[in-house]
Amino acid sequence: MGVTDNLCMNCFEQLTAGSICRNCRFDNDSITDSLYLPRKTILAQRYIAGNVLSKESDSVTYAGYDTERRAVVTIREFLPGGICNRLEGNNDVHVRERFRKKFADYKETFIKLWRTLKGLNSLSAVIPVLDIFEQNETAYAVCEKIDSVSLRDFLIRSTDNNIMWDKARLMFMPILTTIEALHENGIIHGNINPDNLVLCRDGKVRLAGFCIGECTNASSELGFNAVPGYTALEQYNNNHKICPATDIYAFSACIYRALVGTNPPEAPAREINDKLMIPNSIAEKIPAHVIRALGGGLQIYPENRIQNVDDFRELLSAAPSVVANSATAASAAVKEIKEERKEAQPPEKKDDGKKKMIIIISAAAVVIIAALCVFLAVKFGNGGKEPTTAPSATNTAKYTVPDFCKAGYTEADIKNQASWNLQFSITFKEEYSKDVEAGIVFAQSVEANTDVDQGTAIILTVSKGIETVPVIDVGGLSREEAVKKLEELGLKVNVVTIYNDNNETPDTVRRRGGMAPAAGETVAKGDEVMIQVYGEQVTVTEPPANAGAETPQ
Repeated sequence: MGVTDNLCMNCFEQLTAGSICRNCRFDNDSITDSLYLPRKTILAQRYIAGNVLSKESDSVTYAGYDTERRAVVTIREFLPGGICNRLEGNNDVHVRERFRKKFADYKETFIKLWRTLKGLNSLSAVIPVLDIFEQNETAYAVCEKIDSVSLRDFLIRSTDNNIMWDKARLMFMPILTTIEALHENGIIHGNINPDNLVLCRDGKVRLAGFCIGECTNASSELGFNAVPGYTALEQYNNNHKICPATDIYAFSACIYRALVGTNPPEAPAREINDKLMIPNSIAEKIPAHVIRALGGGLQIYPENRIQNVDDFRELLSAAPSVVANSATAASAAVKEIKEERKEAQPPEKKDDGKKKMIIIISAAAVVIIAALCVFLAVKFGNGGKEPTTAPSATNTAKYTVPDFCKAGYTEADIKNQASWNLQFSITFKEEYSKDVEAGIVFAQSVEANTDVDQGTAIILTVSKGIETVPVIDVGGLSREEAVKKLEELGLKVNVVTIYNDNNETPDTVRRRGGMAPAAGETVAKGDEVMIQVYGEQVTVTEPPANAGAETPQ
């Protein structure tokens, strides 16, 4: 471990001169609070605990180093404030007698939370969890260290303090799959806000800031920090219950912040005056169905709010023509969208449970009958003598093909569903799509609700996003040549004839400002490009010199 003696305990780069790191400017001789582990403490015989990075309601996060992987990590130590401390010179966590039962219960919840998160490592919006273990009378979770910037900082640096929906959509939609998976595992994040949504160097947006559920409301004895504008009403002291809609409120507030450029009003104030205003100059740039989805997600009372991620995803993804006319009709809008999509698919098979039972019973009957036939053939077809080897009977199980396209599944989501991969032979291909964001499955080779044999091949089509091309400069080219070059790029061409002042070559494209979008801009394949082409030159004929004079008789 001597190799770590000259490492900075904040970034784990080599110290080159003195205690102050030239890389991160951290002073390695600064004093550590006795509540926390001393720097260079060894955990699980492989991790080195470094500087304290942050303190949450239930834990403290240290910079760390994994000596086996030779990689920088973060180490989360369960250390809930108010019910435990650490005696100077002792790494063990000391719990006051009257809190020992609660501490043990909270610690088990902490371990369960991080084990669940580790099981979701394949999801794009999760910061990978590497290890969970107990030591020093408490528990630890080790995560990958990922370079990132918070959504809040990103938006502050953006022009006008906000972004357009086309960009926000690519950032936010993948996170819904992770939030949905958390809810399916009984986890409410409870603290989604622009500081806990982080933009990572690999281009993904990830969800951070996890704490145990006991830290997500104002009545918690572990401490609770409300984030005005993002903390839902039910997290304050009242009779409303925290539920999946709590995270939908906070996530909607993050989208609102990204699009509008300001935080939503805090929930207690909205209970008195529930006005959620968006300036007209901004509202006109946001698709109507997105505004209505935000209206459904930001309902002040949880019982009036969109209740689950699937419904919220439906609203955010919907075309404006199929969404209800009011944000208060969010549930009706979801129902309408689902009905329209249902009509476009084969009729849903009813009594799936009974059908599966019938299939199982039928399969069992076939096996029994086949076995009986073999027995009779052996017993009586061979003079009552049993052959040395008996023929075997086989039967293929049937399975109903799920709708892989409806829920916004990614390739990783489906690969991690063990049951599907046992039932079917699933492969993937990629295609561009103007309507579906990159990474999402949008087509399947076998229709949903079809009954097929086990092992049936199913090809799932994953979106590569919108295929784009740069507009080339066709200024000065002939109409025919310009149209040909643009159509070869997959663009539609709209030719507009303009006046020729006799200084331009007829039927050629105007050189400056003669294209929309302009040359060099990136557009989607199939989009229209307008080009201005000069018309024929105007011919002026002078009248004869004696024009108008009388003809002599």
